[in-house]
Amino acid sequence: MRLNNAIISISNLRLRTYIGFNEEEKEKKQDVVINIEINYAVTETVLNDHISDALNYKDISKKVIQHVEEGRFLLLEKLVADVLEICSQHKSVNKARVSVDKPHALRFADSVSITLEYSPEKNEGLRILEKAS
Repeated sequence: MRLNNAIISISNLRLRTYIGFNEEEKEKKQDVVINIEINYAVTETVLNDHISDALNYKDISKKVIQHVEEGRFLLLEKLVADVLEICSQHKSVNKARVSVDKPHALRFADSVSITLEYSPEKNEGLRILEKAS
């Protein structure tokens, strides 16, 4: 069996951080919900259970949690870009996508979210996708 790509998904990581530029937002932590998808190249050694060559999603999630919970962000875009940077540091990553929802950011919406994608293969750099749901 020949495999060459794996996708790791971290779904609905619920954290609290300072996000926003209004005075109230600067003084009180708010909930954010983070979804991460990382595509990475799988080697034969990974398929043979060699841990050292695998992408460690636990390490990534710990770095994300620490950065988000200890950080202060004026814009959702900055928060998403920082998380995407953490997720794309491993040499085997060939694509990553991060979405962050800010629940109750708008009065009549469940949340507002921003998604950024990174793909070094296509020289796309970062792409921003916004959505209010």
